Amino acid sequence: MMDTQPLYDLAPLARLMLLGVLIALGPLAWVGWRNRGKSPVRRLQALTVLTLFLTFDLVLFGAFTRLTDSGLGCPDWPGCYGNASPVGARAEISAAQEAMPTGPVTHGKAWVEMIHRYLATGVGVLIIVLTVSAWVQHRKALRGQGPPAPISPWWPTFTLFWVCLQGAFGALTVTMKLFPAIVTLHLIGGLVLLALLCVQAVRQTHAAQGRAPVRISAGLRWGLVATALLVAVQVVLGGWVSTNYAVLACTTFPTCQGSWWPPMDFSQGFQIWRALGMLQDGSHISFAGLTAIHYVHRLMAYVVLAALGMLCWRLRQAHVLQVQGRWLAALALLQLVTGLSNVVLDWPLIAAVLHTGGAAALVVVLTWALVASDTAAAHQEFSAPSGASRVSA
Repeated sequence: MMDTQPLYDLAPLARLMLLGVLIALGPLAWVGWRNRGKSPVRRLQALTVLTLFLTFDLVLFGAFTRLTDSGLGCPDWPGCYGNASPVGARAEISAAQEAMPTGPVTHGKAWVEMIHRYLATGVGVLIIVLTVSAWVQHRKALRGQGPPAPISPWWPTFTLFWVCLQGAFGALTVTMKLFPAIVTLHLIGGLVLLALLCVQAVRQTHAAQGRAPVRISAGLRWGLVATALLVAVQVVLGGWVSTNYAVLACTTFPTCQGSWWPPMDFSQGFQIWRALGMLQDGSHISFAGLTAIHYVHRLMAYVVLAALGMLCWRLRQAHVLQVQGRWLAALALLQLVTGLSNVVLDWPLIAAVLHTGGAAALVVVLTWALVASDTAAAHQEFSAPSGASRVSA
């Protein structure tokens, strides 16, 4: 049944878009009710924060979809066998499930996949609203009918472009049958979307509260940037482990397969453009290739944990960004515990989902810290004349 189903069937697209609008009406109504009587700028800030929260939830549900092997629960895009929901595709799903009871298409997996698409559509509608609202406020500010916006409307505009790109990668994830490079890029795109929304949420919140970025030393600022880059590399490696199902290539810790340097084939493990479980020549990827994928991620984890620990210590010593520092310490611990649980407890679902959630939260908190801070030199560059007093970082 999967082989005869067209990969793209746009017949249910209008109904799915309408469903996305209905889903978005809930958060929009909640923000409007909670902020009734407040300024449009304050409502936009509240909606941005809520969209960030819902996007984080979407990333978690995307991890759940992938980890329950539900990514092909509906073998076409954007609907399910040309229908807007698995209800209309009951006969086709039943036939596929009867042919392969443990295969990629079952009633449960179809619902998981479609709920993920519904939620993604709802988040997309919210980002459209954010973009339109930002441009309306920008035009009003230009006409002197309101205060200047705390952030350029091009930020939500680019975010809208990015979420459309994410939708395209979501479609390719299905139509290219969980191609590891595409699935990894889809995961990375979700985390970039979180970072884009976090930048906007932090700047709008600071503007609403009348707060300026915290002054930190140039060295500490570079430490933040370096740690963020290391986390980004580790997130990519983690996505590559997950999308290649290489978690169980090592089931012991701290050694792997009883060795500190197990047999590994890096050329196979990091051959990027290939089908799931296969190499470019059509042969199956070896266990040594999967081991290389897993072990590189593990080795990088030691570096990232050390960097996070050093950063948290430096933030504590400098008495700055202490809330973010506590979050980073807690998330580093969460990543350590869930990462070990994935290895020694045979990849339990809750630990695997939390591990992805912890990575997403690290991206958000590091973005938060970067946007909420600035170097002392940057502040002094725009400071009062030379006779004015200077505040040290």
